[in-house]
Amino acid sequence: MTEPAEARSPVVQLPDGAWAVRGHAEVLEVATSPQVYSSRTHRHLHVPNGMDGEEHRRFRAVVDAHLADARILPLMPMITDVADRAAADLVASTSSADILHDFGRLVAVRVQCRWLGWPEELEPALLQWIDDNFAATRSGDGAGKAEVAERFDAIVRGILAERRARRDAGEHLPDDPTTRLLDDRVEDPQAPGGSRPLTDPELVSMLRNWTAGDLGSIASSIGVVVHQVATHPELQGRLRRLAHAESEHVDGLDAAVDEMLRIDDPFPSNKRITTHATELAGQPLPEGTDVHINWTAANRDPRVFGDPDEFRPEANRAANIVYGAGPHVCPGRVLSTLQIRGALAALLRATSEIRLDPSRPAVREQLPSRGFETVPVLLR
Repeated sequence: MTEPAEARSPVVQLPDGAWAVRGHAEVLEVATSPQVYSSRTHRHLHVPNGMDGEEHRRFRAVVDAHLADARILPLMPMITDVADRAAADLVASTSSADILHDFGRLVAVRVQCRWLGWPEELEPALLQWIDDNFAATRSGDGAGKAEVAERFDAIVRGILAERRARRDAGEHLPDDPTTRLLDDRVEDPQAPGGSRPLTDPELVSMLRNWTAGDLGSIASSIGVVVHQVATHPELQGRLRRLAHAESEHVDGLDAAVDEMLRIDDPFPSNKRITTHATELAGQPLPEGTDVHINWTAANRDPRVFGDPDEFRPEANRAANIVYGAGPHVCPGRVLSTLQIRGALAALLRATSEIRLDPSRPAVREQLPSRGFETVPVLLR
């Protein structure tokens, strides 16, 4: 993957007048300066991604409580079980598979449903939704994207309504994140006692953020790491040995996953808007300027990583920003890592060889997405 010359420019103006920030240092400057580069770029409610300052802090506290290590790390046996079963079923049924569609999506949906306590019957609808969401994003059709988003919100509203109906009927509800969110309170200085329950739009937005964004992202990440090991046999062999004793090599496997995602980052960009006139890398930016953080380019900045394609997990770990930086750093990093590592390790344990299918080349996702649309592989 040779970096185009323009990608090495730290900031580049786009045809619509917005600025793409591509340099590692410049991306960190934008991501860690919310007072200058606001996340309030959406017309609709985005909790907490579309918030700044004190409001963001209050809602982020609710999110962080659900995604704390003490709650997420105990999920690993469940994730391993889901991934091992999916890998075993895949290998037993075929020697030729599209890892994204035949494995990555299944792992993502099944883990999320078990974590959130959502019914297994939702699996087909969620799998179809992932496909439809990617298709709508590729098309650039605003109406199509809105329809797909509304369909997901309707699923979430239905789940919340069902939980409330069960509670009203006196039924004991499971202790899972969906139930706990119904009981959560967010700080609100204007509310009696200084806090209040979450509103329905806030609940839907938070669950959408945890699921709608993550389902496609996890599947895409699994596609990236499997493509990496399929094209690097020596790396595949090394990681397969670690995968057979996964619990003893968690740190090494996680570092390898992070480095593969740095090399081929499937999380392309986030948007900010300047709150006042400022300057970035010598470029004046008036108030109200749209700024696009290009995480992919920043994670391949040769000023920081040298040869961006060189696999150096330990050396590059501290500078790796695949999960973002600043107050909006991804709160679900641990959960995402467990799923991606778990899926890769399960697939390596279930096979003796994974290689790209020469008759069906992998297909890249179209911008604004990244990663792959398909990753056909041969399994042995």
